[in-house]
Amino acid sequence: MEDTRRINVGILGATGTVGQRFITLLSTHPWFVIHKLGASPRSAGKLYPKAANWKQVTPIPSAVREMVVHECKPEHFADCAIIFSGLDSDVAGDIENAFRKAELAVFSNAKNYRRDPNVPLIVPLVNPSHLSIIAQQQALHSPPLSKGFIVTNANCSTTGIVIPLAALEKAFGPLEQVIATTMQAISGGGYPGVPSLDILDNIVPFISGEEEKIEWETLKILGGLTEDDQGRKQFDMHARSPLRVSASCNRVPVIDGHTACVSVRFARRPPPSPQQVREALGAYTADALTLGAPSAPVHTISVHEEPDRPQPRLDRYFQEGAGVSVGRVRQCQVLDIKFVVLANNVSIGAATSSIINAELAVLRGVVQG
Repeated sequence: MEDTRRINVGILGATGTVGQRFITLLSTHPWFVIHKLGASPRSAGKLYPKAANWKQVTPIPSAVREMVVHECKPEHFADCAIIFSGLDSDVAGDIENAFRKAELAVFSNAKNYRRDPNVPLIVPLVNPSHLSIIAQQQALHSPPLSKGFIVTNANCSTTGIVIPLAALEKAFGPLEQVIATTMQAISGGGYPGVPSLDILDNIVPFISGEEEKIEWETLKILGGLTEDDQGRKQFDMHARSPLRVSASCNRVPVIDGHTACVSVRFARRPPPSPQQVREALGAYTADALTLGAPSAPVHTISVHEEPDRPQPRLDRYFQEGAGVSVGRVRQCQVLDIKFVVLANNVSIGAATSSIINAELAVLRGVVQG
């Protein structure tokens, strides 16, 4: 039976890199209808094509060509059921909070509220159950909220790494140690990003704050929810089964697609074989797919047998960038297993994650569709 629901959505930071990706994906979405666009005051009042420096490989969708850009103020978006935020973290905090206070459901790509103990940090292919803390977020807000809330998705590099980690924990139990070295695309730095003379013929072995994000976000995402003595939900942060994560991050001259080399140690002994790991990764199915989220990939993890895959240029747009690709699964002589994972940082690492999070919120009745 065809799903005929139509839900008005707004996009904040609509002229930026992530905002443009939101527009591209949402312009053909089966449920969500782009209703309002928000950007900085200098863009407000302009038609979208005049306000945006469009950098996507497809033309500006017809759905937004005649739309006027508004300032990011809740009163302009009151008739939207969902707000997608592609705002830069420099301004996202106050603006997203204002939209939450105005009883709007905010799905954010920014980092500002990821550490908030009552805000779920959700990789939709891993931990949609964390949506259950939204009711507590609303109840503890002053004044309490009935419809407004904030949900964040993870850092783009964390997302690619944590999906295969979740599959391994599901199949083989807790992980003890993870070492990850990333090779991150320049689009992860936004536009205009890293100057060409700094990145061409070069690797930059530092991305501010990135290593710390991977190390603590992974714990919040994989750790689950528990209750304290007062019955309040709290993120476990993997305390019951301590996990140590060490990350090293590098910017490389690739346009889209973050690659990571990952080594893991399992708590259970003996550890699984490389073949068992390949089979478990390939068999992993996200709850988002079984629940019917229309943007969820059919294959959460695509496992490559070729010795030289995955590669950003060849694999980043498989399934429209909604899943991840894993290859080179083999034994690690220091830990147990090592592999390479590729994730499209502007799709599942950013806009696609927020969109699937919103779909899950609709399917679970958190947002009324």
